[in-house]
Amino acid sequence: MEPLGSRDVAKAAIQMSLTKSREEERLLKEQFLNEGIHAAAVDYGGEFISSVTKIIERCVVASKREGVIRDSHNEEGAVAGAAREAISQIMPKAIGLNVGGKIGIARYNEHISVAIFFGIGLLHLNEVAIGLGHRAV
Repeated sequence: MEPLGSRDVAKAAIQMSLTKSREEERLLKEQFLNEGIHAAAVDYGGEFISSVTKIIERCVVASKREGVIRDSHNEEGAVAGAAREAISQIMPKAIGLNVGGKIGIARYNEHISVAIFFGIGLLHLNEVAIGLGHRAV
């Protein structure tokens, strides 16, 4: 079997961001852990511009809580950087609108990926977008 790389970790983060329930999250986390990938997911919703900092903070907190990263500035910085990159990919569609969805985080050895899957818009008139960031620790 080939060693896992950044593509595998990115795929895991995207899959975590697409889960529909806590139970599905739990099952997927267990499956990934059997492959050596640590993963976490967190829901988020709110007005986009005022939420950017909160989204990044949620990524770091969820990563530490689920054991994806340790409590060190370089690992926290890697997650925050990957989250910021994912957010920047969604930004053109989301400025001035509400967002809601899920953030998936995955890590295998030095590879960390953050995937953000959000519905963007007003009421039921939503666009959907996925942003993806990767960092190495």
